Amino acid sequence: MHRSHGREFVWAACALALTILVVAPVAGSLLAVSPALAHDGMVTLRGDPAAEAEEREKLFAALAKSSSAGGSRSLTSKIWLLWFRAPNAAAAAIMEQALERRTARDYPGAVAVLDTLVESAPEWAEGWNQRATIRYLLRDFDGSLADIERVLALEPKHFGALSGQGVILMHQGKMAAGQLALRKAVEIDPFLSARALLMGPAGQDI
Repeated sequence: MHRSHGREFVWAACALALTILVVAPVAGSLLAVSPALAHDGMVTLRGDPAAEAEEREKLFAALAKSSSAGGSRSLTSKIWLLWFRAPNAAAAAIMEQALERRTARDYPGAVAVLDTLVESAPEWAEGWNQRATIRYLLRDFDGSLADIERVLALEPKHFGALSGQGVILMHQGKMAAGQLALRKAVEIDPFLSARALLMGPAGQDI
């Protein structure tokens, strides 16, 4: 295949994938940036920080070695539940409001609620991540990327945020940077759905 035609095909494939991700937000992934919208009981309160950090690292270690999609899903579900542990009851209540508005597809309303959350609990990575997701759905890509940077500063192994970052960068034409972000995400979760957007071996010119 001629190089220019190959690039046209890549761009067409990316456009299709991005369209699917935009029109099907309830599929559960910014692309994988957040779990399914059935969130009853998802938001809980944090326990002992040291114990949770140890639990999280064990889950990530197991995830990186996962040999099946089913095993990966089980581990990522547990990780998402850890990420959704709020620092306090007030933050938990605000997150519940945001998720309710997101479920109702009131995306501007969800952003307004999440604005309050990230201001009152800036150390909670999932607050930023949820706002990044909603901003993506509103096509505020620059705002979403800014929020993703905050997520990754707090939780560098947030495979959902990394995959979202990759998709947005590719949408903006920054293919190499987008592919790099996706590869980082897949290194953490080998069965991440966004791996389907990887275009070739690491380091290959795009």
